Amino acid sequence: MGSREVLGQAARLASSGLLLQVLFRLITFVLNAFILRFLSKEIVGIVNVRLTLLYSTTLFLAREAFRRACLSGAAQRDWSQTLNLLWLTVPLGVFWSLFLGWVWLQLLEVPDPHVVPHYGTGVVMFGFSAVVELLGEPFWVLAQAHMFVKLKVIAESLSVILKSVLTALLVLWLPHWGLYVFSLAQLFYTIVLVLCYVIYFAKILGSPESAKQQTLPVSSMTDLLPSMTKSRAFVNWEEAKLTWSFFKQSFLKQILTEGERYVMTFLNVLNFGDQGVYDIVNNLGSLVARLIFQPIEESFYIFFAKVLEREKDATLQKQEDVAVAAAVLESLLKLALLTGLTITVFGFAYSQLVLDIYGGVMLSSGSGPVLLRAYCLYVLLLAINGVTECFTFAAMSKEEVDRYNFTMLALSSSFLMLSYVLTRWCGSVGFILANCFNMGIRITQSLRFIYRYYRKSPHRPLAGLSLPPVLLGTFAVSGGITAASEVFLCCEWGWLARLAHIAVGALCLGVTLGTAFLTETKLIHFLRTQLGMPRLADKTT
Repeated sequence: MGSREVLGQAARLASSGLLLQVLFRLITFVLNAFILRFLSKEIVGIVNVRLTLLYSTTLFLAREAFRRACLSGAAQRDWSQTLNLLWLTVPLGVFWSLFLGWVWLQLLEVPDPHVVPHYGTGVVMFGFSAVVELLGEPFWVLAQAHMFVKLKVIAESLSVILKSVLTALLVLWLPHWGLYVFSLAQLFYTIVLVLCYVIYFAKILGSPESAKQQTLPVSSMTDLLPSMTKSRAFVNWEEAKLTWSFFKQSFLKQILTEGERYVMTFLNVLNFGDQGVYDIVNNLGSLVARLIFQPIEESFYIFFAKVLEREKDATLQKQEDVAVAAAVLESLLKLALLTGLTITVFGFAYSQLVLDIYGGVMLSSGSGPVLLRAYCLYVLLLAINGVTECFTFAAMSKEEVDRYNFTMLALSSSFLMLSYVLTRWCGSVGFILANCFNMGIRITQSLRFIYRYYRKSPHRPLAGLSLPPVLLGTFAVSGGITAASEVFLCCEWGWLARLAHIAVGALCLGVTLGTAFLTETKLIHFLRTQLGMPRLADKTT
């Protein structure tokens, strides 16, 4: 498959399901806003910080390295060995869930059962849910490797919506159940998610015509199960070694990704109520990142991993592929910069209004608006880092991945210490400041790799991080106007003043986007062509 065909499939994977995912996320947004009005800050803190950290840590340690290793060079491999390797995530997940469950129950502070009832059951159920989700890992990797466009979006969005609906109903009807509500909803979510993948593959593998169109490396559901033969090894040892390299890196990356939750959980720098407010703001601030940046990062990681060869310099590879990768990277950096800058500039003036609409006085008063404003700056760094690391991890050799682990180790240590110090100094906003600092260091590391990678070639993809002066000026003027509008129109003067404030922001946003459309013609051309190319490149899903 040529690099441009792979690009078309990656673009389709990132863009075609975006509207559907936005719709599902908006439904979930409304349901969560409803749920928040029936919960205490303490329960929100325990569920969204303590129990969710247990669940995400188990999954991350059990599967992240396997995903990255098994999605590299997917066109040339023995898929039976790859599937065998992926099934090892299940016993690994059992180990981590048992070990971390013991830590959560025996070593961490247990909340007051009168305020947060059934904590022990919550720990057990969230750990078990992680193991259930790992049962679908071979299906997920196979779907990603063959770029099944809508499956991932529909499966995850449907699971999240049904989970939110179930949570809302149980909170409304049985509020005294406490953590039973969230434990049942979490288990229901993982079961629905796995079943979506299982049912999809059972359907296409059960139909000979459909299976032939998909050109899958398996012909029946039994081929997806672990298998052992005397003629070959149980797993591909090169993939296994790469998995171990990624595992060491993933362990450190998890600390960076969930660092503030680890500090809150193990060092008790915030009470459960403050943890709840921080996590709500964190989830709200990262909504755009999950909707836009994460699909782009996951999809184009596959593109870069397929187009570029890990062990070769850019000058030693097929120059057409290198050129296409450079052009894509430049456009993605420009898109991330513009999106992140828009969120930062307009988020500053509309944070308090958004929190008041979403969660009422519990969020819009106190530290909530300051947290969300700081998080808007973090989103800008998060967007750029997602694209740069997407390319870096796809292009690095195994030895470079191992060397990068040492950098991640130092970064992880500094992040934890900085989070603790800044939180003691300025409260929960210290977590976001520490995240910004460490994200800046990670971006610097990735930019250095990209610069060295393309240094001897005529391509300069880092040009995507520059903007024309007229566009920068438009951002600055829009930021000043919306900040003044917030002072005079929001949020103590009633709904008419709030609507006027929203109208001012909409006008400034329209002018800013229009300026970007006129000045960033290269990016607009990229978006137009890639929204059209996939329809010709992949009509199978």
